[in-house]
Amino acid sequence: MLSSGHRPFRLTRYFVLVSGVSMAVLGIVLVMVTSSVLNEQSARTATASAHDLMGYAVRPLDVPTLRSGTLSRQQRDAVQETVGRFTDRMVDLTLWTTSGALVYSTTDDRSSTARDPLSFTKALTEERPQTFATTDVTLGPDGTVRRPVLDIYLPVHAADVNGPGGGRSDTVVAVAQIRLDDSEARAGVSEAVRQVTAAVVIGLVALWLVLLRTVHTTSRRLRAVARENARLALLDSLTGLPNRRLLADRMRQAIDQARRDEGRVGLVLLDIDRFKDINDTLGHDRGDELLEQVAERMRGSLRDDDLVARLGGDEFAILLPQVASVDDARRLAERVGTLFDPPFELGDLVLHVEPSIGVACLPDHADDASSLMRTADVAMYRAKHSRTGVAVYSAHTDKSSTVRLQLLGELHQALRESRQDELQMYFQPKVDLSTGRTVGYEALMRWHHPQRGILTPDLFVPLAEQSGVIRDLTRHALASSVAQLAQWRAQGWHVPVAVNLSAHDVTSETIVEEISALLTRYDVPARLLEVEITETALVFEPARIVPVLARLGRLGVQVAIDDFGIGSTSISQLRTLPVDTLKIDRLFIRDLTEPEREAPEVIVQAMVDLAHSFGLSVVAEGVEDEQTAVVLTHLGVDQAQGYFFARPLPADRLEPPHLAGPARIDGLAGPRLW
Repeated sequence: MLSSGHRPFRLTRYFVLVSGVSMAVLGIVLVMVTSSVLNEQSARTATASAHDLMGYAVRPLDVPTLRSGTLSRQQRDAVQETVGRFTDRMVDLTLWTTSGALVYSTTDDRSSTARDPLSFTKALTEERPQTFATTDVTLGPDGTVRRPVLDIYLPVHAADVNGPGGGRSDTVVAVAQIRLDDSEARAGVSEAVRQVTAAVVIGLVALWLVLLRTVHTTSRRLRAVARENARLALLDSLTGLPNRRLLADRMRQAIDQARRDEGRVGLVLLDIDRFKDINDTLGHDRGDELLEQVAERMRGSLRDDDLVARLGGDEFAILLPQVASVDDARRLAERVGTLFDPPFELGDLVLHVEPSIGVACLPDHADDASSLMRTADVAMYRAKHSRTGVAVYSAHTDKSSTVRLQLLGELHQALRESRQDELQMYFQPKVDLSTGRTVGYEALMRWHHPQRGILTPDLFVPLAEQSGVIRDLTRHALASSVAQLAQWRAQGWHVPVAVNLSAHDVTSETIVEEISALLTRYDVPARLLEVEITETALVFEPARIVPVLARLGRLGVQVAIDDFGIGSTSISQLRTLPVDTLKIDRLFIRDLTEPEREAPEVIVQAMVDLAHSFGLSVVAEGVEDEQTAVVLTHLGVDQAQGYFFARPLPADRLEPPHLAGPARIDGLAGPRLW
């Protein structure tokens, strides 16, 4: 199961904590700054009002009076009358001389010194107002009354006085202390602060909620993405099937359950034959399309508990968690094999492909997940080499299967010039069915392995095709065959030799030049060399292969289609292909002598008639008995090869074709050529 992640709300919780504290601090700072600004503004307004009031109060006075500090009754009354107009907010007003002597006060306080000597001194020396807040305490009918006031010390300049004065107009001649009732202003500031606080709180809370929702949504999306990434990490990106990692996990679970229940776990491994040829000739896009179609067929054909996985490339696995027996696993694998019977449609191309399937079970063939995978892999390669389609693991064949990688490394070594004598060409005769005489040979490679003995191509050619060594192997086969043609030609033999080319070789841009260079080097006529290419390789990418075959034809090299009948070459394609010979696949030949089966004979007859109508000769391969040879003769097949006539032999064991007697294939027992 896919985990939703440890502590799924960690991001949201972290945001709530951090953003909540940050928003609270921000709100407090905003309110404090606002309150400070409003208080400063209120103080400036009050100071301006006090300055205006002071101007009215000292206007009836003159500079000498303010300097001396002695007011006449008439001046006192004038000041009293003037300041009486501002009693609605003014608490009291006091005038001081620059020396600190009292000039005038609206109260009965006749102190000779200022209440705040420091503010008095600053106003005098700095010549600017000094304001501070305080509380006025008075006794009323209902007891003590407290109200907020602003004490403002103002320097009185000569210019503020109407009467005659002395000195400059900017000279400070007195200091005024005005106390203003600050209740209304403070109430206004408090109300403004409350409104700002409410606005800040509402705004920050709204912003916080929006951010919280955004973070919560983002967190959920991130968790969803994380879950999806975790899911995709267990799935193949191309087919959507479980990948190797998920298969290994489910395999461990299935094995643990099987051990508890004393049950059985099966594993089926499958890969597509010649898939590398499909990729190389049709392109990787078509190869991917084929893999998707294979996955779709397999996905809908198994039991609910079975798991289909793609291991990589063209390799698939089927886990059978609860399989009753090895035979049941084999039957299921065979049913999977039938999924490949209908052709695959890749664009305009209809393609027939075949799988190789290996089956292994635990505890029958393995005791843990790793060994189960290995034994199934061994069985799969056994199926591929033996061409049986499906193979169950057998300890008897395990030994040869487990050394495939070692064998591939040894093949690389054998292709070195110092060891190329290990790779020898054997030659199987082609017999003219009308005369029984040898009219050509097919070159077949045998590997004389120092330790393993003689290895046939089915044991090492598939390895070469999968690893890319096939190009070097083909060039060695061409060079050896052309050299043998030159030697035979010197001995008076003038029979052609056919060499097999893979799809990799025919799509090479240099293959024609290489063949031409070999023929020139050994002075061999091009008509003595024939190349064979399988029908399945031919239809993969005709746009690239046909021009190469045409160039070979212009060079004089004969071209044959091998394994004809198992691909999907259309009549129109066959009519225009630059080929000289069709070789009917042994699949159709082996069924010719089956009793009460007319279909193979009809099919072969149709192939012969079709080929002859296009001017092509027909060769039957895999002829194992005289009865088959007789049937082929009656069907009009031109040439044949197989064990009935001769097995492949090295060149030094071949009898010259002009000295060998004809094989009797007229229905009577006759001598074979070798």
